[in-house]
Amino acid sequence: MLKASAEKSIGKARTNWVDLAREVAPRLRNFAAENEASGQLTPPSLDLLRECGFFGLLAARPLGGAEAKPDEALEVYETLCEADAAAGWVVMACNVATGSASGYLPDAGAEKVFGAGIPIIAGNGGPFGRADVDGKGYRVSGRWSYGSGVLHSTWIHTGARVFENGKPRINPATGQPEVRTFILPTQQARLLGNWDVLGLRATGSVDYELDNVAVPQEFTHSPDANIALRGGNLFRLGVVGMSPLGHTGAALGIARRALSELAELADSSGGRPSRLAIQGGDSQFQESFGLAEAQLRSARAFCYETWRDVAKTLDDGQPVQTRQYTLMRLALIHVTNVAADICSFAYKTAGGVSLRSTALQRCFRDMFSASQHRLVSNSFARDCAQDLLGLAGNKVWAIRGLVDPPAEARSLGGA
Repeated sequence: MLKASAEKSIGKARTNWVDLAREVAPRLRNFAAENEASGQLTPPSLDLLRECGFFGLLAARPLGGAEAKPDEALEVYETLCEADAAAGWVVMACNVATGSASGYLPDAGAEKVFGAGIPIIAGNGGPFGRADVDGKGYRVSGRWSYGSGVLHSTWIHTGARVFENGKPRINPATGQPEVRTFILPTQQARLLGNWDVLGLRATGSVDYELDNVAVPQEFTHSPDANIALRGGNLFRLGVVGMSPLGHTGAALGIARRALSELAELADSSGGRPSRLAIQGGDSQFQESFGLAEAQLRSARAFCYETWRDVAKTLDDGQPVQTRQYTLMRLALIHVTNVAADICSFAYKTAGGVSLRSTALQRCFRDMFSASQHRLVSNSFARDCAQDLLGLAGNKVWAIRGLVDPPAEARSLGGA
C-alpha cells in the first residue's frame, strides 16, 4: 500500500473543511475580478487553494488526500463558488480527476502521479480521443473541448476509445466499445488557448490536443470504476457520482451569491430607483425576492437530503444504489434550473447595474455558462423518470445516463 509523506499530509489533520472554506472565502472574493481579467486563476488564488489542501478533498488518504464525506465536500464547493465561481469550479472539477486517479490508478502510476504530493489533474474525461493499443500501453490522439481547469494542471485527465489492430476493442463486460481514462503530464498536450466564453472565464478551461502520445497501462483506469485500489468507501461513488456532486455545489453557490448581491443592492442608496429603492424596493420586487429565496432553500434541501443519504450509505460500507444516483442527478438538474432562474431574476431586476462589471453580472454569466454543461441537461430527467416510474428495469447509471449493467453484474443479479 502506498504511503503518504509528511509533505503530502499538510493540512490533512484538519477535520472541518467547511470552516476552512468559510475562512478563506473573503480572500477569494477579493481576487475574483483579477482572475477573470487573466482568464485563469492568478497565483494568489491558486496558491491559497493549494495551501489549504482543497485539491485533495476527494483524494485517497494513503496518498495524502482527505477523502471528505460527500455532503461535506458539497458544502465546500458551495462556499467556494459563492465567493468566486471560477475558483470553486476549478476546485470541484479537478477533484473529480484527482480523486478518481488516486483511487483507481494502478500502484505504479499512482506513485508517479502523487509522488510529490497532491497534484492538480484536470481535463475532459469524455471519450473524444482515440487510444491505439501499443504493447503494454497506448498511443493517444485527439482533440478535447472545455478541459475544465486545465491551464492550472500538472497532469491531464482525458478520455478515449480503445482501438486494437485498427478496430474498436470491445469491452467484454458491457459488449460495447471500450473506453478508458488516461492520465498524462500536461506538458505532453498542446493547449489551444481559446477560452473566449461568456462566463467562468477564470477557470482556464481551454481546448487541448494530443498527438500520438504514449501512455503506459499503469496511467489508465476505467471511467466507470467504483472499486478502489486504495482509499476507503468514498470510492464506491465513482466518477458517475463525483461529477454531479461538484456541479451541484457550483449551482448552489452561484445562486446564493446572486441573491446576496441583489439584497445588498436593494438596501443601498445606489440601488435602481424604479425597482430597488432603499429598503428593498417595491412590493412586486419583494414578492419575487421572497419566492426566489424559497426556491433556492427548497432546492438546497433536496440536494443535501440526497447527499447525506449517500454519505450514510458509504459510511455503512454499502454500494450506492441506482435510486440514489437517480436522485443526485435529479437534484442537480433541478438546482441548475432554479439557480439559472434566480440569476436571470437578479440580472433583470438590477437594471443598468447588471451591465457593468460587477459580481452580480458575473453571477449571471457564470451560471448560464455552467448550465450549458452536458451533465446538467434536462434530457437526463427522462432517465430519472424511468427509474422513478419503475420502467428502468435493472439499468444502472453511467455519466451518459442509464445503461445496461456490466455482464458480471448481470450474472450476479446485481443492480
